[in-house]
Amino acid sequence: MAYSSFLFLAQAAAGSPQPANPLASMFVPFACIAIIFYFLVIRPQNQKQKQQTELLKSLKTGDKIVTSGGVHGLIANVKETTVIVKVADNVKLEIEKSAVATVFKRTETQPAVSA
Repeated sequence: MAYSSFLFLAQAAAGSPQPANPLASMFVPFACIAIIFYFLVIRPQNQKQKQQTELLKSLKTGDKIVTSGGVHGLIANVKETTVIVKVADNVKLEIEKSAVATVFKRTETQPAVSA
């Protein structure tokens, strides 16, 4: 205890420089953390959200998709906010566009089989 008191008094007597504004010296580390947080968390999330929005705008009839619930299907019709997905013969589901997680390449139209 006496030793630490002695060091404190010695520093005070030596006239050690005090920061002019202690608030400014605390601001610099927080600013650095905020910048790092922006580049590691916020910016990548914004880019991913923009990419997902573009993906949903580009949905077309005939695209193969996977929903966020894991349902695989073929788009039969695109509406304003929903998509009708054909998942099997005579089975169609109407889902929200926001539920589409992945879009695969557009399927080729197959030629009609002549008899």
